[in-house]
Amino acid sequence: MLKTKLNLLLLLTFSLLVVTGVNAQKRDFKIHTIAFYNLENLFDTINDPTKDDHKNPIGDMSRGEAARVYPKKVKNMAKVIADIGSEKTGFPPALLGVSEIENYQVVQDVANHPRLKNYNYGIVHYESPDLRSIDVALMYRRDVFRPTFSKAHEVVLYRDNDRSKRIYTRDILYVKGLLDGEEMHILVNHWPSRSGGEKKSRPKRVKAAKVARGVMDSIQNQDPEAKIIVMGDLNDGVYNESVKEELKALRHKEDLRNSTDLWNPFENIFHEGIGTIAWRDSWDLFDQIIITQPLAQKEDFSSYRFYQAGVFNPPYLQNPRGRWKGYPFRSFAGGAWTGGYSDHLPVYMYVIKELDE
Repeated sequence: MLKTKLNLLLLLTFSLLVVTGVNAQKRDFKIHTIAFYNLENLFDTINDPTKDDHKNPIGDMSRGEAARVYPKKVKNMAKVIADIGSEKTGFPPALLGVSEIENYQVVQDVANHPRLKNYNYGIVHYESPDLRSIDVALMYRRDVFRPTFSKAHEVVLYRDNDRSKRIYTRDILYVKGLLDGEEMHILVNHWPSRSGGEKKSRPKRVKAAKVARGVMDSIQNQDPEAKIIVMGDLNDGVYNESVKEELKALRHKEDLRNSTDLWNPFENIFHEGIGTIAWRDSWDLFDQIIITQPLAQKEDFSSYRFYQAGVFNPPYLQNPRGRWKGYPFRSFAGGAWTGGYSDHLPVYMYVIKELDE
């Protein structure tokens, strides 16, 4: 069990002085990183005849070039994952949702890379019906998390409301499990893209949000105090209908009234000018982690609580040159390997729990 000491003197001084007026004191905490990362077209080099899996940068390469590029892509993904949160915790994420992965094996290849192998990651993954053959998955460190239940929830879409014209997209992955013995509920999302324009494609993401909301409602009907984490590449900003009206995610933690309320710590981050994707000289924040009130409150640290959230953006994840300098250093451009990482930046949050004296 991870027992990293974290000096929260300033945080606790503020909280205790404001709430109780008690003098500040140093207290010791366990800390874990929970994160999400869009791995940008992590496809293998094998053309599966049962799937439309060849229309991707690696699939478009010659066999020799694909064999050369794939290990580099895996190595880059492992490097980023190993670094997320490690500065504060000393470890890579306890839980990591990933998207734009082709199958279980590509995630396993990342988990087995020397940068990550010693952390003994497990994987929860289901094949989605997505037309691009991309899925979502949850990676978890077996030393701190144990899955107890999982299910893939379909997002059923139709073109022009015609039930004979099914649109296939990514499932929403639900995983229930125990983080150091404490029950957590995780939903990993990769909502439909903005292909065809934001307005035209908006109903697809609204539908995905309805599915996610329905899963949460089912959980909360059984346990109103459930600690739920909704993470993913939503292809919508913190301000869009899918997030604000369907999920009903609140910007300010002070507005949480009930245990079933959702708080989006990334809304304030966005309004600080920070994003996870860049497009046409502007930034947006499509990658988010949203949590229910029992994780957000800080009155009691006897169980895991939210501590801090952020966008992971070290210099090596930034394009070093040219017109797109400072943008996310993507893996592929014009179908060619760039040596980069992803067109999305990872997002993370820390959860903490007070150590027993």
